[in-house]
Formats: sequence, C-alpha cells, structure tokens
Amino acid sequence: MTAELLNGREIAKSYRAGLAEEVEKLKNLGITPNLTVVIVGNDGASLSYVRSKNKAAEKIGMASDIIHLDSDITESELLDTIDRLNSDDAVNGILVQVPLPEQISEEKVLEAIAPYKDVDGFHPMNIGRLYTGQRTFVPCTPLGIMELLKHTGSLEGKDVAVIGRSHIVGQPVAKLLTDQHATVTLMHSRTQGMIEKLKNYDIIVSAVGAPGLVTGAHLKEGAIVIDVGNTVVDEKLVGDVDFESAKEVAGFITPVPGGVGPMTITMVLNNTLLAAKWHNGIE
Repeated sequence: MTAELLNGREIAKSYRAGLAEEVEKLKNLGITPNLTVVIVGNDGASLSYVRSKNKAAEKIGMASDIIHLDSDITESELLDTIDRLNSDDAVNGILVQVPLPEQISEEKVLEAIAPYKDVDGFHPMNIGRLYTGQRTFVPCTPLGIMELLKHTGSLEGKDVAVIGRSHIVGQPVAKLLTDQHATVTLMHSRTQGMIEKLKNYDIIVSAVGAPGLVTGAHLKEGAIVIDVGNTVVDEKLVGDVDFESAKEVAGFITPVPGGVGPMTITMVLNNTLLAAKWHNGIE
C-alpha cells in the first residue's frame, strides 16, 4: 500500500479561506484583527518564518505588523515593548519569535504577554486553562496537528504514540488527543524499547528533531504518521520520519516540508481571529 498524503499546504489553504470569510465579517463590523510579531536579532530562519506569518495574515485580510529589534536589546527594553502592545487596543495577537538572545529570559517574555493576546498559547495561564478544559488559546502546532488528523477519521479508541514531551508540542497534543478519546503514550529519550514498541500504535506523532528516527520497518500497517520534525541536513529540511520507507506502510502520512508547518502558521491566524472576537464580545 502507499499512504495517503496529508498535504498541509492544501488543508491550510482551505482552512484559511474560511478564516478570510470570518475576517471579512468582522471588518464589516468595523473590526480588523491585528497580529503583531516581535523579532529580536537577524536569524535568517526566524526572519523568514516571521515574514511568512505576516504575509499569511495580510492575505486573509488581517492587519499585521513586524517589530524588528536589535540583538543587543536589553530584557527591560523588550518587556517595555510587550507592555506597550498589551495596552494597545488595536493589537489583538502578540507573538514573540524565539529563540531570543542569551541576555533575555524567554520565560519572563512569555509571561509578560497578556494572556488574552497570547496567540501562541504559551502563557502559563493559557496552558492551565487548556488542561482544565476552559476556553483558551491552544498552542498552534498541536492545534494544527489535530486539524490534520480530522482528515483521517475518528480518533476515538485509537492507540497513539507521541514521541517528545515538550510543553510546545508533545504534552499539549497528548492532552488534545486524549480529549478526543484516544489512548495516548507519551514517549521520550528514556522510554525503554521505544522504537520497537511503535508497531503497536495506530497513530505516531514524532516531534523530537531526530532525522530518520522512524522508518517504515517500525510502523504498524496502515498507521497514521504525523511528522513534526524540522531539521536542516545538507541544506535540506527533513523530518523525524524516513518518508520514502514509511509511505509504503502507513495509511496516512505528512510530508516535510509541507505538512505540519503550514498548519502551525494557519493556527496563529486562527487564534488571532479568536482574540479579536473575544475582545469584542463575539462568541
């Protein structure tokens, strides 16, 4: 068998069309959702990613601004910038691009963003709301993964292995999968016999940045494979999964690039739209 491709670019395109319709409705009410991205320094990959977010926001009718700060900025200066954006009613979503220079605490910066403008979903208050089932911003990559999985059928009763336990992807996606009545095993570097156990699972979500970690030989026939890996090897972006061998065994599979990545950006836009609605009392 050859796996069905979960094409993130195509799924994102369809999803963004729906977001554009919602943005137009808000604009007819005099509300223009605004996403403001703050980037510190001149890392090429980060700059490219920020510009792609900016372009995607503008394409669906949102306002989008980039605040580009020098790499030698002090932590206090960055926090002052965030405080100003928190107080600006025209700004609905604030996103600070990471990594940050060593003189700046990422933890302090993420906590400084007002929870109701935290469209990345990383503020401790929003993480707490996620785990207690309250209305909140869900981290964008896990939310994008769940949207991809909607195209594979029901998740109820499925056995899922999530490889990687970060607070950005692994842990929140495990929570979201559990909410859909899947049975989730959260695997990591100290999981004994991890690779050998993968054949027992209906769905594999790998998010560790280890090229070639999962191959077709490790998969259950017809498994759904979501590759969140994002590593540059010989100037080429690769995932955690050996795509060529895995596609001959899997039922569904995401490519790298073009799988999870476009969905992550789409969910930043989704959360910015929600921020604009909630700020204006629109459910």
